[in-house]
Amino acid sequence: MKFETLQQLNTERAARRPAIVVTDTATGEQRLVKAADIAADPLAAELSRQLRMGKSATIEVDSKKLFLNVYAPTAKLVIVGAVHISQALAPLARSLGYDVTVVDPRTAFASPERFPDVPLIAEWPDVALPPLNIDRYTAFVALTHDPKIDDPALLHAFARDCFYIGALGSKKTHARRVDRLKEQGASEADVGRIHAPIGLAIGAVSPAEIAVSIMAEITATLRLPAAAKAVAA
Repeated sequence: MKFETLQQLNTERAARRPAIVVTDTATGEQRLVKAADIAADPLAAELSRQLRMGKSATIEVDSKKLFLNVYAPTAKLVIVGAVHISQALAPLARSLGYDVTVVDPRTAFASPERFPDVPLIAEWPDVALPPLNIDRYTAFVALTHDPKIDDPALLHAFARDCFYIGALGSKKTHARRVDRLKEQGASEADVGRIHAPIGLAIGAVSPAEIAVSIMAEITATLRLPAAAKAVAA
């Protein structure tokens, strides 16, 4: 890899922006495609597919074999609410490779005994969330049922453009949540991004089952193409 290409790649990775190095396997010729440039690239469909899957691959285009080396940031999961569902969700997400953080100002819930080996921040969202550098490779779930905690957390998630935003609660609860968020400046597009009731409709009952449904919905949002997600919805 040329030094200039390596420098550009390291800059993208440091900023948690995905990129793909395209190598002609016959000639060794390489080029770097940044995420922002994929849509206009001749290989847009192939690049988008591999980036969505987070996997490198060899493809053949016009009789040329090209190796697509995908560099994607490690996905994060921020869980607001140290509740029973979170106790099942955190280890499940970690087993799938996510960097997980649990936020809850209620120290009786956010204790190391309940969340062994999981980073805990026992602070209110306005203090806890900014240092986490939440971004487009972050899934964000609000599970406390307490508007004083969930609402400001969701507003922060909107501003950081998380790839997934979910919130616990019934349709009635969510309708009241939407009204509150709009009163605080959230747009129709913002509240429309919230997955609520949270999780795929698999008939989940127990906290562990609900955690599975949430993680399945996060995975579908991350991995499926937009057209497939629209059909699934």
